Amino acid sequence: MLPSLHSDFNELTIDQLSLLFRHGQINLEPGFQRKSVWSTTDRRRLIQSVLSAYPVPSIFLYKRHLKSGRLIYDVIDGKQRLETIFMFTRAGRFKRQAFGARVDLGDGVDWYDWRDICRYYQEARAVINGYKLSTVEVTGDLAQIIDLFVRINSTGKRLTSGEKRHARFYDSPFLAEAQWLVNRHRRYLTDYCILSPSQLDRMKGTELVSELLVSIHHGGVINKKTALDKAIGNESINGNTLNHLSREFTATLNTIRRMLPHIYQTRFHNTVDFYTLFMLVWEFRDKGFILAQRQRNAMAERLLRKLSTAVDELRQAAREGRQIRNPNKLAQEYLPTVLGDTDSAATRERRAVIVRGLLSSLFDFKSPQRTFSAEQRRILWNRDDRPTCRICKKPLTWNDVSIDHVKAWAKGGPTSLKNAQLAHRACNSRKGAR
Repeated sequence: MLPSLHSDFNELTIDQLSLLFRHGQINLEPGFQRKSVWSTTDRRRLIQSVLSAYPVPSIFLYKRHLKSGRLIYDVIDGKQRLETIFMFTRAGRFKRQAFGARVDLGDGVDWYDWRDICRYYQEARAVINGYKLSTVEVTGDLAQIIDLFVRINSTGKRLTSGEKRHARFYDSPFLAEAQWLVNRHRRYLTDYCILSPSQLDRMKGTELVSELLVSIHHGGVINKKTALDKAIGNESINGNTLNHLSREFTATLNTIRRMLPHIYQTRFHNTVDFYTLFMLVWEFRDKGFILAQRQRNAMAERLLRKLSTAVDELRQAAREGRQIRNPNKLAQEYLPTVLGDTDSAATRERRAVIVRGLLSSLFDFKSPQRTFSAEQRRILWNRDDRPTCRICKKPLTWNDVSIDHVKAWAKGGPTSLKNAQLAHRACNSRKGAR
């Protein structure tokens, strides 16, 4: 069967595109189009490219006729570029979003907006209005147009944010340490489905580990977009600090490995959710929570699995346009945090609050004091006329006595007289945390 999709390759000037837009013939927001994502900096760079006569990528337009016969162009690809041009030239509804750009119009580099150019720099105005953009006008079935849109926006091999960061900070010790940690823990990251081998190859692992190191340094969740580059290029994070962050990362990852051996069966293997889980486990470790009790860890995993399933069910129901009776309230609170702006500090903190509330009551705190005082040692020694080791039952001497936690300190046993017993040093050492 021959394809019904047809493409015409053309060139339109900015003046012609602006005229079409003012006449309502360019639709920037067809149903399949995504939201605007460019920053003002991105937009200024495009205007600088236009004034420098640099080429920019083609604009893809879906050419169709209304029942009235009116010709309309739905933007398939190039929405950000067209919006930027219309904002700068104050076209139609974009007048209120006008911005200036820092360019050289013959008097040195300075800031200019469209009104300045129209008043004083007619040559620059002509350059902008006459600038030609390559266009691909596509006609065909709407389903094919949508498929084309998906292909254009998903199959290209654009640089990932991790690859761009690597290019900018290739000599950064921070980035080198993050990559070393990725290589060291590569098997865990892939076996537990946190990242795929292809994602690791495209620097996604380095990006995730860098985020976690920065977050540990910050003492909590960060806004990924604003904090990561700043931290990676921050030379104040010296070698000793970096080594400490690396040790904290490895200890936390190993704790998650022991606590949650089936994390790959829940949504918490996804990088968005894994970030929240990792930072919460780090917080628990930092505050002295006891995370080595098998029964409590198994319960924590069951609770996370239950939350994960409830969130997945809600998301699937939303996609299918149906409602769930008596939905899980915690899942209702959690679902919005994994949709939309998932990497902002506020969204990450909301996720953390939910998971913290779910798990924190499961775990006990370690006693802040680990060793018994000299006073406690003397009190225990003088309680008995003939002190004996509570482990091997043999007599003790003052020079070979140690104080043992009946319930191990690592498992929440307090450093108090009620939880203390006399023991030989060797017996105490053999007992360990049992």
